[in-house]
Amino acid sequence: MNSAAGYRAERLRTYTPEELVALAMRHPAPNDPGVWSYSNTNYILAGMIIKKVTGHSWADEVNARIIGRLGLTRTSTPGTSASIPGAHAPGYSAFGTGTTLDVTEFNASAVDASGSIISSADDLSRFYTALFDGRLLDPAELDEMTTAVPAPQLDAEYGLGLAKFPLPCGGSYFTHVGSVSGYRAQVSVTPDATRTAVVLATGDGDKHTQEAMSGLMDQELCRSKVQR
Repeated sequence: MNSAAGYRAERLRTYTPEELVALAMRHPAPNDPGVWSYSNTNYILAGMIIKKVTGHSWADEVNARIIGRLGLTRTSTPGTSASIPGAHAPGYSAFGTGTTLDVTEFNASAVDASGSIISSADDLSRFYTALFDGRLLDPAELDEMTTAVPAPQLDAEYGLGLAKFPLPCGGSYFTHVGSVSGYRAQVSVTPDATRTAVVLATGDGDKHTQEAMSGLMDQELCRSKVQR
């Protein structure tokens, strides 16, 4: 959906994970083996593995193991629904033109396990705090998740779903950026789980948008550190 016409035609379409992987396989690999590169398709494949191993969808497992366990009442897995429940920020995209279109209505099966989750700032903060304070993973699992390798595309290090950046006030933080058409969200947490920050931006966004979001992360996490 890289145009307004494409969005209007495809926004309610339901995709299967197999269809999404097949679409990805039409393109050449973006990097050589052993060289880091971000890939949404890897998350879709992870979701398919979860279904194969457990007999349940990745969404069912996330709801049982994380959302329900932590009481994240503003977090949901929409499946094939194209609407966002409750009060929410609308998303917009210009698709490279000068005309902005409301793209809030969107069947999130198009991103599947790579990002088909709706949440709130408070729930995101609670989830990342629980992830790093030991309530979700045992120490060995968290250590594996946060063991980072160089990620030149991000000018950072990257573990399993988490990028690691230095803080200008000392120390570091882990973060993940998620985006679909019209929305970009970033949540960050310090390794000791005492400080979190969440930022949402609507619109197409560009490198300047991400630079501004990262600047807010530095500002808020460092301010929290000083206030402690």
